[in-house]
Amino acid sequence: MGIMLFIDFLKVNVFDVLDIVLVTLLFYLLYRLIRGSAALNIFFGLVLLYLIWKLVVLFRMEVLSELLGQFISVGIIALIIVFQPEIRRFLLFIGSKNPFKKANFRKWTERTKYQNIPAIDIIVKACYRMSASQTGALIILARENNLEEYIQTGEIINAQTSEELIKTIFFKNTPLHDGALIINQQTMVAARCILPISQQENIPSSIGLRHRSAIGITELTDCVAIVVSEQTGSVSYCMEGNMTHDVSNERLKSFLEKLYLY
Repeated sequence: MGIMLFIDFLKVNVFDVLDIVLVTLLFYLLYRLIRGSAALNIFFGLVLLYLIWKLVVLFRMEVLSELLGQFISVGIIALIIVFQPEIRRFLLFIGSKNPFKKANFRKWTERTKYQNIPAIDIIVKACYRMSASQTGALIILARENNLEEYIQTGEIINAQTSEELIKTIFFKNTPLHDGALIINQQTMVAARCILPISQQENIPSSIGLRHRSAIGITELTDCVAIVVSEQTGSVSYCMEGNMTHDVSNERLKSFLEKLYLY
């Protein structure tokens, strides 16, 4: 019997191997699109719910099985609704001229720890220079989620992070000062980006649009948002929908270093 199973295993052909490789690649690309976002937690939650349903069926718990079965039966429609932004990003990815170039496997294998982190000193210095002149700014630092969906709403820059360029972008008379600047690793990717606004009801009415956008984007992704107030010049940072107001130069730098370096 064992010999027959081994012979059947040997019958695996090149197309079977190709099938496995393509499925693995597909799941990897899907992971890249939803990593660092709330969608990843939702996905794991749905998988857990499916496994619970299977256990309930196995133990013949009729009532609970029926209830969960009704929910699972409309799962495809629920997935389309919940993952609508991710499905859109995936289709944009597949429809690009060279999706494998976007995946950038070579860069992924060669990059080092210090190439992955933003230019913290430059960003902090620029924020407090703008704070001194009460120049409003909203800077988004990407982490696992590359924020491609939001990058597409702005003007692509793809420039090395520079203090002078950051200050120029947010200067009041420039066309790029409205919206957010998105920085991924050490590259200023795009400016004038449109971000979702938080719908939290407990946000004080005195909080402006920049701060609401900072809360909104960090509720949906794993990024860090830094806000310079145009009214007071105070600097705040936001992560996971929680904002820390009026922080000092040293505190902001320490926070970013702990987040990216350790």
